[in-house]
Amino acid sequence: MSITRQNLSVIIVSYKSDYVIENCINSIHSEIEIVVVDNSNNDQLKEKIETKYKNVKYILSKENLGMGAGNNLGIKNVNKDFVLILNPDVTLEKSSIDEMIIASQEIENFGIIAPLSDKSEYPNYTLKKMNDFDPIKPFKVKSVDGYAMLLNLKKLKKLNGFYFFDENFFLYLENEDLCLRLEKNDENIYIVPKSRIHHLGGKAVDPKYKNEIEYLRNWHWMWSKFYFNKKHYGYLIALFKVFKNLISAKIKFFYYLITFNTFKRKIYQMRLLGLMSSMIGKNSYYRPNI
Repeated sequence: MSITRQNLSVIIVSYKSDYVIENCINSIHSEIEIVVVDNSNNDQLKEKIETKYKNVKYILSKENLGMGAGNNLGIKNVNKDFVLILNPDVTLEKSSIDEMIIASQEIENFGIIAPLSDKSEYPNYTLKKMNDFDPIKPFKVKSVDGYAMLLNLKKLKKLNGFYFFDENFFLYLENEDLCLRLEKNDENIYIVPKSRIHHLGGKAVDPKYKNEIEYLRNWHWMWSKFYFNKKHYGYLIALFKVFKNLISAKIKFFYYLITFNTFKRKIYQMRLLGLMSSMIGKNSYYRPNI
């Protein structure tokens, strides 16, 4: 089955994203259903968006679920065969969805397809082989970034014991985990090069919360890195993968401590705390002080 505008929903997980989310919504055709999962529980924004956009269903999550659980909540609230996962700081080009629809008619056997980021210096995919890239035709990849990925729900739901996003990940690598599990199930992941998007990159949250979000990102990057490797390769491999990060964070923490750089000191403190929490088996509990 190929994609149509009628059997596709778009899921946007937001958190303090008031200043960018309308740009994202405006770039999506009004015929397509959009589900916004708001992790900041902003009832005023919910009223504004649902009044302005008749194709948007706005869900208040009541707590900050993070990306994995937020996307899963969105998936539970759609009854379509396909969902396009978008970050709120992503905008689509006019033909982005149409190009994915065309591609789905050519490559019916896919678990995920994704558009191509317009920032070629920051590719939103990992190639299986260096020469697999094709500037025109859809090409297979090992994984795609989570800020723009289209899931074939109908196909994935038929996989034995398969689940969508691992909710242990609050932030970072939930997309890598999903792609790796699909690869183990011999499912295909494609990039559609004619489908283009623009990603602001790390701009989904209002800039006035910049410092707190930096602390959050650093804590969860290290937590997720260790958990991801432990889950797929075992504890010792995970320890090996993060050892340099651990030593570097310790050195930089003490350096910025003695040089009285409070912001940088806390960045590396967050890295250490996130990593150590993951190493001793604690869940991804840290939340921003907003």
